[in-house]
Amino acid sequence: MPKVSVLMPIYRTNKEYLQEAIESILSQTFKDFEFLILDDCPDDDRQDIIKLYKDERIKYFKNEKNLGITPSRNKLIDMAKGEYLAVMDHDDISLPTRFEKQVAYLDEHQDVGVVSSSIKLLVKNIIHANPIESYDIKMALIRVCSMKHPASMIRKSILTDNNIYYEERFSPAEDHALWCRLIPFTNFYNIPEVLFHYRDHIENTTNKQKSKMDQARLSIRSFVKVENPALYEDFLLNIKKIKRIKLFRLIPFLTIITQANRTRVYLFDKIFLLQIKEAIELKGQRM
Repeated sequence: MPKVSVLMPIYRTNKEYLQEAIESILSQTFKDFEFLILDDCPDDDRQDIIKLYKDERIKYFKNEKNLGITPSRNKLIDMAKGEYLAVMDHDDISLPTRFEKQVAYLDEHQDVGVVSSSIKLLVKNIIHANPIESYDIKMALIRVCSMKHPASMIRKSILTDNNIYYEERFSPAEDHALWCRLIPFTNFYNIPEVLFHYRDHIENTTNKQKSKMDQARLSIRSFVKVENPALYEDFLLNIKKIKRIKLFRLIPFLTIITQANRTRVYLFDKIFLLQIKEAIELKGQRM
């Protein structure tokens, strides 16, 4: 059995980008993997590109009809034989040591079920990082997707043992929903190193469906609140609240900033006046 199953759904992918994505996987320093490619476009497949590569680890499949990204991702999970699942998008690039470092981390930290990394945005040419440790990642997940999905590796047993899969009703934020479903069951970690290049072009899902994604995040926050009440209480306590008192409704006079159990007061937005701390008893345990 392979140690890692690489899961890559494709759909009418730009052929040049697809070749770069495939070659980035085949160039990994960690070699013990199967590479599952699922084509979700029966009438415009990419078999001609896949056939260019004679690597036995590549296993190409094609849906008889278009299923969509969420069912295709779930189908790949069920097909995978590896202990770990390496997510891979069809137009991005995994740097050579990505699998080596992610496998090593999961092997050494049995309490961690998902590991990702910092990424580089290819078009904007900037580095994007997220919180590193599990508690901070979980807190951030209530607001945003703080684990870079296409750069992630998942312990398969965490999904199958808890019957957790991608949920189509949260698409196109099904990855964010998946992480949030896993909050009670495992820990997360973001390797503070760029191991992945993300092609942030105008046609990707994040850019094309921003409004729908924002709506999905609100629904995700609703179930996180129900399933993780102690974490959500911590989240509410840590929200920064700012109140400004103005003279004659024009001139900033007092600025009152409250976060967690601390309130700070500033004069004219800049001059620190005082700080007030309150004793607060948090319910539950931090994960």
